[in-house]
Amino acid sequence: MPTPSDAESGSDSALTLHSLLAERRHLLNLGYRMLGSVQEAEDVVQETYARWYALSEEGREAIAAPEAWLTRVASRICLDHLASARMRRERYTGEWLPEPVRHSATWSSTDAAHAGDPADRITLDESVSMGMLVVLETITPAERVAFVLHDVFGVPFTEIAETVGRTPAACRQLASSARRRLARERTGSSTTPEHRRVVSAFREACETGDLGALVDLLDPGVKSRSDGGGKVRAALRPVLGQDKVARLVLGLLRQEPEVELVEDDVNGAPGLSVRIAGTTVAVLSMGIRDGLIADLWLVVNPDKLRAWTRYGTE
Repeated sequence: MPTPSDAESGSDSALTLHSLLAERRHLLNLGYRMLGSVQEAEDVVQETYARWYALSEEGREAIAAPEAWLTRVASRICLDHLASARMRRERYTGEWLPEPVRHSATWSSTDAAHAGDPADRITLDESVSMGMLVVLETITPAERVAFVLHDVFGVPFTEIAETVGRTPAACRQLASSARRRLARERTGSSTTPEHRRVVSAFREACETGDLGALVDLLDPGVKSRSDGGGKVRAALRPVLGQDKVARLVLGLLRQEPEVELVEDDVNGAPGLSVRIAGTTVAVLSMGIRDGLIADLWLVVNPDKLRAWTRYGTE
């Protein structure tokens, strides 16, 4: 199979090496928001390029907008992945949470079009937040694809229709339905300084073992969800309420006296990485509402922490 370097060899190539590399980042960003998994997003990108290079040279040159073609193909692959992922996650041990990512600059970009109604747009930074990704898991695959393509990346509904096999009007309804679900279920937004202040106070309460201070940081209806994937011990169901969540957190920390809590960037927002001897063993992100923690998302599945383990001491 030809490689991306082959695209540079001829002046008549539909895509140059430079544009291929730039488009790869775009497709990876797209795939992660569609699937909530870095590994699955990388698989989608690989399959997309495999299909591109499976075309004849004449076939590639006949495509007037290669970047749009790659986006459409990647989105179709994501749609298929989402359908099968639902069945896999029904067999998943415990709660399934999106894979947390570091260094939000890697997952942000200015390449999205912003034509149309700005009210129907969200920023790339917002779209990678853990709260957003968790809610996206609750909508249908078609709704997710339509919403991500249009509201995040600015793809027109006429093009989305080709991807999901529905009319532009139907795709508009899909995105609108997803938007309403997100508005109902997402944790209230907070400013970055406020979010950072709450995270810092949470860390301090955990380090001192101050149960009262920890309870005071939690919303009365706080929900804690943990993802161990059956590979690491974790709560199999959500834990609800201030006292139960606070005791759960402190109980987990008491089991590991050498644990270190490090304030870190988690999906573009302040969060915590939990380290033992310099190795990240858990990543904690929070949804803040009115200055209190309304959601705790704890990822301890080692398969979802490979990047964090590799760069845990950076």
